[in-house]
Order: sequence, then structure tokens, then C-alpha cells
Amino acid sequence: QVQLVESGGGLVQAGGSLRLSCTASGRTLSNSAMGWFRQAPGKEREFVAAISPNGGSTVYADSVKGRFAISRDNVKNTVSLEMKSLKPEDTALYHCAADVRIVGGRADFGSWGQGTQVTVSS
Repeated sequence: QVQLVESGGGLVQAGGSLRLSCTASGRTLSNSAMGWFRQAPGKEREFVAAISPNGGSTVYADSVKGRFAISRDNVKNTVSLEMKSLKPEDTALYHCAADVRIVGGRADFGSWGQGTQVTVSS
């Protein structure tokens, strides 16, 4: 079983930046595609970004493309999400996910963490 712990969330003004981090324990994730999902109150879970096991390939939701950047460090077993030009609509609970799969345009995952709250004020 993998445990994922997110950190780095907070309150930021529109246009600001945040960097989320996710630390994994329980097993190495060097063979796992990792990603970030988010969920706002009253809304469905939304895929944000994913990164291949070796970090050579990334995928982003259209809503964050050009503003967010996902990266990973397989030595430290961590995944990060750099978020810039934040908008109020980015407000959500952000979850790190392991064993991410994207099939037919739909993203799914094997495990995810408890999440870290990101709130963007206008």
C-alpha cells in the first residue's frame, strides 16, 4: 500500500503562485505514472495533470495548460505541481495520485492522498 501526503496548499490572491508537493511512502513509485486531481465543493473530481514514470511525458487539463507544471523526483519519491497565474476557479482540494491511467480521454488512478486545500481569492 502506498501512502501519499500532500502539502503546500494555502490562500493566495488571483494571479499568484503556489507549489504543491506530494511525498510517497510504502513503496517506490518510480514505475508509476503520477498525477494531480482536484475537487471543488459541489463539483465532480477533475483531472489536473499527470507525469510518466520517468518524467519524460506530461499531460495537462486544458484549464491549467500553460499555467501549471508537474514534475517528479524518483530518488526522493516525490511529485510536485507548480501553479502560476492562479484563478478563483482553481480553488479546490488538490489530491496527489499514484498509478494514474488515461484511457479514452478519461483519467483514473490507483491511490490518492487526503489532499491539500488551495483557495484563490479574487
